[in-house]
Amino acid sequence: MISLGLLIALLAVFIFPERFGPGLPQNSNRKHDDARTTVFSWAGAVQAASPAVVNIHIAKEVLLEHHPLQKDPLFQPFADDPILAPEIQSQTSLGSGVIMSSRGYILTNNHVITDARQIEVLLADGRHFEARVIGADPETDLAVLKIEADDLPGLVFANSTTVQIGDIVLAIGNPFGIGQTVTQGIISATGRHELGLTTFENYIQTDAAINPGSSGGALINTRGELVGINTAIFSQSGGSQGIGFAIPVNLANNVMSQIIKHGQVIRGWLGIEAIALSAALLRDNALQPGEGILITAVTKGSPAALAGFKTGDILLKIDDRPIKNPAHALTLIANSRPGTLLTLAGLRDGIPIKATAEVSLRPIKASP
Repeated sequence: MISLGLLIALLAVFIFPERFGPGLPQNSNRKHDDARTTVFSWAGAVQAASPAVVNIHIAKEVLLEHHPLQKDPLFQPFADDPILAPEIQSQTSLGSGVIMSSRGYILTNNHVITDARQIEVLLADGRHFEARVIGADPETDLAVLKIEADDLPGLVFANSTTVQIGDIVLAIGNPFGIGQTVTQGIISATGRHELGLTTFENYIQTDAAINPGSSGGALINTRGELVGINTAIFSQSGGSQGIGFAIPVNLANNVMSQIIKHGQVIRGWLGIEAIALSAALLRDNALQPGEGILITAVTKGSPAALAGFKTGDILLKIDDRPIKNPAHALTLIANSRPGTLLTLAGLRDGIPIKATAEVSLRPIKASP
C-alpha cells in the first residue's frame, strides 16, 4: 500500500507540476527576458582596423651555388664551367603591411622587402597595386612603401606610451599566406630590449599569435587603434609560441616620418662601443649595478675619439644624465641631433674625466 501511494504521488507531480512547486525543468513557450548574458566581441575593432592592413607579395632573385667551395679562390679558374656556375632563381615571399596615410604610404618590416625585385600590395577590398620602396631603416627593421591609389582606408593611432601590461590586443596579418587573420592576446611586457633583433629595441611583447607572413601587420587595441607593427617572434619551432614582438606605433610613426622627409632616420653618433660593467669593475670603482658603462672600442676620428675618450674608460653621465646601461646610452646619443654638444663624464683608472663631444650623423649600422 505504501508503494502504491508513492507511485500515485509521483504521477501527480509529473502531471500537475505547478501544484507541487518548481519540480523538474519544463519546456515553456514564454519569451526569454532580453537581459541576457553579455557576449563580448571585438568585431567592431577589427572592422575599423582591418581594411588598413594589407598583404604584401615579394618577388626576388637569389643566387644558388652548386658547390660549397664556389667562392674559394682556387675554384675561380673553373667559374665558367656550367656545372659549377651559380644559378639565379626567382623566389616569392609573403608579408603584411599597414596603410599609415591616405597618400599611400605603407609601413612594413625591412626584412619583408629586403632584396625585393618587385613588390605587390593587395588591399582588403581586393585591389592590387605595385609598390615602390621610399626607404628603410634596418636598425629598427622598418620600411616605407608607396602605392598610387585613391580612397584608401584610414587608421587611428594609439599612444603607445600609455599601453599597459594586461591590455587586450589583436594581431592582424597574413600568416602563411592564407589570407587576413586576426588573433587575440594581451600585452605581456613593454620596453623589451637587448634581444639581439635590431640595434634600437623597445618592443611591445604579446601572446597574440604572430606567424610567418604576419610580419609588418597591425597590433591593435580593442578600440581598433594601432598600437604597434608586428615584427618578430621567439620560437623554437618556427611557429607562434606565445612570445611575439611589435614595434610601438610612436616609434614606427617617427621612423616613417623621417624616412619620408630625409630619406633616412636622423640619429646622433659618437663612435663608441660599450658593455655593462662587470662586478669587479663596479667594486673597484665603488659603483652600483646599473651605474655606468665600459667603453670597449672607440672609432678612429669619431666625436668620442676627438674628445679624448679611449677604450677602457667608464662612461657615467651624458649631459649630467646618469647612464644605466649600454642601451640607455645608445638611445640618449641617437636622440641627440647632429651638431649638438654633449658633455661626457666618466672615469679613467679611477680618476674622474670630463670632455665635450660634438654629435655627428649616425652612419647606418654604426656603433653608438
